Amino acid sequence: MGRGPALPQEGRIVQEFGTVKGFPVGLAQEARTYACGRLNKVLADTQILYGLYKKHHWLMRGATFYQLHLVLDKHAGEQLALVDALAERVQTLGGVAVGDPRHVAELTTVPRPPDGVEEVPAMLSRLLEAHEAILTDAHDAAARTAALGDDGTNDLLVSQVIRTGELQAWFVAEHLVDTPLVRA
Repeated sequence: MGRGPALPQEGRIVQEFGTVKGFPVGLAQEARTYACGRLNKVLADTQILYGLYKKHHWLMRGATFYQLHLVLDKHAGEQLALVDALAERVQTLGGVAVGDPRHVAELTTVPRPPDGVEEVPAMLSRLLEAHEAILTDAHDAAARTAALGDDGTNDLLVSQVIRTGELQAWFVAEHLVDTPLVRA
């Protein structure tokens, strides 16, 4: 008869959050440390935006339920891809990516939604506000990391985070335009 796993296991921390170890990526320690801090902020907010998209996807209601249900799920998948890209960039620079949801909640600036179901325009507005906060931060971080010579972080922020966020914000914003579904 086999033995089960030896639990619990306790391990020592080999790298503290907020630190950056030396990696041969051709960037100064200062640039990598700065980028990791900014990326972890965008990463935390992006994880929350992903969660908002999934929540609103599940709770969608009304005449445009089907269309919004599909687009919100598509957007959630795209945000999840950004989460992975951002976390991998932090790791590539020698940092520690924020991953635990409780730690994410400490770092995010995206406001917490009510636990219940909001009206559809409020859900969409909440998504747009989160997008704008992330986009504002990403634009600033992209400019500052470019000034530090970190082309990889700049490229990630511009070509993935900003372009994806702008396109998604456009799709969501167009659902808040007040036009009748049927003309008499």
